[in-house]
Amino acid sequence: MMFPTATSLSDALRVAMARHGREGRTALVGPSGSVSYAELAGRIDAYARVLAGLSLGEPVGILASRTPESVALFFGIMQAAGCPSFLEPGLGADAVRSRMAGIGMRRLVVEGKAETLAADLRTSETDVRRLSDLELTPTPSTGPGGTVPGLTTASPAMLLFTSGSTGPAQGVQLTHGNLLGHASGIIARTGLTPADRLLHVMPLHHTNGVNNQLIAPLIAGASVALVERFQADAIEHQIDEYRPTYMTGVPTMYSRILPHLHDRNARRSLRFLRCGSAPITVDLHRQIEEAFGVPLIVSYGLSEATCTSTMNPPDARRLGSVGTVLPGQEVQLFRPATLETVPTGEEGEVCISGHCVMGGWVEPNSARSIHDGWLRTGDLGRFDADGYLFITGRIKDLIIRGGENVSPQFIEDVVSRHPAVRSCCVVGEPHPDLGEVPVAFVVARDGETLRLADLLSFAAQRLPRISRPDIRLVADLPETSVGKIDRRAVRDTLLAG
Repeated sequence: MMFPTATSLSDALRVAMARHGREGRTALVGPSGSVSYAELAGRIDAYARVLAGLSLGEPVGILASRTPESVALFFGIMQAAGCPSFLEPGLGADAVRSRMAGIGMRRLVVEGKAETLAADLRTSETDVRRLSDLELTPTPSTGPGGTVPGLTTASPAMLLFTSGSTGPAQGVQLTHGNLLGHASGIIARTGLTPADRLLHVMPLHHTNGVNNQLIAPLIAGASVALVERFQADAIEHQIDEYRPTYMTGVPTMYSRILPHLHDRNARRSLRFLRCGSAPITVDLHRQIEEAFGVPLIVSYGLSEATCTSTMNPPDARRLGSVGTVLPGQEVQLFRPATLETVPTGEEGEVCISGHCVMGGWVEPNSARSIHDGWLRTGDLGRFDADGYLFITGRIKDLIIRGGENVSPQFIEDVVSRHPAVRSCCVVGEPHPDLGEVPVAFVVARDGETLRLADLLSFAAQRLPRISRPDIRLVADLPETSVGKIDRRAVRDTLLAG
């Protein structure tokens, strides 16, 4: 691990930020202005002092926009021994109450548009405060940093919720050790330095938005361009304005950005792009690299394993693969429902072990569980001879057609190669004779005319008989709050309709 003497993530952050502050480095830039490392460290210390009465691991929710103040609050709660959790912006009062009740959360800080919910959420048992009401006396931090009393690598550090795309959202608790181990692996694999700058366009309530896009760059001394929200038509201007060296997104984001790229010179600051959180087709991967002119580094991981477990090396990325295992983690492929490993090249369930596997579920009856130290992901994959992992599908998503397994992802990859297809999602439809048959819901690219007969012929020429889907053209596909296609909503809503 890169931080052998750190007793907690807060400890490592304080030491790193004090060093970067003494060097006069910038931590955050964006519409809210520029914030130095010394100023950000001072604000974090100030929030930690205001919240000094928190008990160890006490959950504190944050409903706020993406600003330097909400970032400082998040790390201040953590430094005060609490367990911060960014909640999804736009949640209604009932949904917020459900989240809070599910994990025993009694404290919530609201800001901006979310302040309208404060009165509805405040009860005799719930402490709901506006961010502007927290009385701070921030001072720039220029000291050496140091150990945060009472925290260890085993202490709870943050709470987040799974996306809920395959079921109800589950609360995941990560420890300081989880966050430290993850940051170490990310910094080593991507080679982050103070010369780097990230364009931050992912939601803060998503594990990627915090672990990959706040913790890792801030420890490394890089700067973060924190924009208010993702806007596909604004990305090129934001790259030109803030001069980032990299950005991270999900495939849907990049697909939407592509039509708005016009000036390669405006993007000359980039050295690579990152992509994760959802499968990406080889065809879209190539389009993104051709349009941006830099490598796209695809990775794989889960909230329950902190964030990222495998990543392509920036100088040796392999199309179609999610990369090799990050240092300090272990990934094995087991035959489903067993702990029997499969040979290289064969398909098995992806299972993860090591210092990044979550501290635990906050709620019982979780969808995924840990057996003998292995987190069973429910994802299917295979390793090649060089240790590169290829994700081939999900156990629960497999379509059983007449007793034969059909992979939705395989069909999606093929259909998405059609030049007029923007996105595709395949689900199983009940069939009285075969049990299930694949149905592909397809969205056309903007400005393209997609003919059903042509697409059916295209698929028939490239797919085996059992994998040839019924195809239905739709105007759009439902998405999760992170921008991933919501397969459950496709199955429940589009298929039913």
